[in-house]
Amino acid sequence: MMRLKIFSDQQYLLKSDAVRPNPMLLPFWSHFTETGDAPWINRHECYREIAHTLFEMVPLEEADFAVMPDDWRTVVGELWYSQVNQQAQELYLQFAKKAEAAGKPLIVFFGCDRSDDEVPTLKNAFIFRHSCYRSQKKPHHFVWPSFCEDFVQRYFENQLPIRQKQEKPIVGFCGLTKRDSWKFNLKRIAYYLYILPHRKIRTTHPPFEGHILRDKVIKILKDSDLLETNFITYDRMVFLGKKSLEQRKKSRDEYLQNMRSSDYVVCCRGTANFSNRLFETLCCGRIPIFIDTDCSLPYDFVVDWKKYCVWVDEKEIPNIGQKVAEFHNKLSPQEFVNLQLECRKFWQEWLSTEGFFSKFNLHFQS
Repeated sequence: MMRLKIFSDQQYLLKSDAVRPNPMLLPFWSHFTETGDAPWINRHECYREIAHTLFEMVPLEEADFAVMPDDWRTVVGELWYSQVNQQAQELYLQFAKKAEAAGKPLIVFFGCDRSDDEVPTLKNAFIFRHSCYRSQKKPHHFVWPSFCEDFVQRYFENQLPIRQKQEKPIVGFCGLTKRDSWKFNLKRIAYYLYILPHRKIRTTHPPFEGHILRDKVIKILKDSDLLETNFITYDRMVFLGKKSLEQRKKSRDEYLQNMRSSDYVVCCRGTANFSNRLFETLCCGRIPIFIDTDCSLPYDFVVDWKKYCVWVDEKEIPNIGQKVAEFHNKLSPQEFVNLQLECRKFWQEWLSTEGFFSKFNLHFQS
């Protein structure tokens, strides 16, 4: 396999202690490390080991692609109500013009909950987003995974905890949900009247709708007698805010135990139209119950994602219990075990940092 020749330039990184290159470039600028005070931040060790077999950093005139040195989220901020960082935007657009002047296609990564926002027109650009809407996706726009650490390696002694098939499937979920209420109706009004008109975004879904949808899914599953449930719900983020490292670790352990003790895991969008939990579920060899809210997924142009998930269209949510039971009942005990192994392998080969970038050239072959 030929290495892609890439160019980037650290001079176009915003000067800030909080700014780091996008993961693709970390192995080539080794003085940068992942940030954070948690022991679970290291997601890219294996990719660092093989990156130089996949990509070669060269001068701009020799490059196949110019790679924006930072994630576009630095421009727009992490949260939906953040203000545009004009300094970062100006700097990154300068880099884009440099690539355009050299006649080189541009690669831009855009992660976080705002990654379905519009990006200023960039000529000959390939934009990789965490969140987008399948019905609105433009040519040369793709989805990249929310990279997670290897849970099996770090927490399960590198041994995938295999579950044996029981008569009824055990469905798990540990995370944030929100009950719909008059307060959210007021927020909807404010969103549509005052916030939406000032944002160039590609959807009209308020950012809290995903957590309300999760609550709806959880309630329907709880009421089903076709399955067993293993749910832990919160009314606020457990990894954000002024949480101590000990508190965050406790929440992490609870999340992992919930995953380990479930056959299937509910994976439904949150603030944005994607789910971190989807990738973590596959990493742990668990079968996702994926709620399709007009989602586009990594490598969905070459991979049949429905092989690895209980696929539930948003319109099918009222029948979700029956769909899970039917999926489960069609599997033999050995097929149930095999699917767990296949989910794990799928994450390793396609969705881990090293897996995603090892097949990166597929995006440019269509």
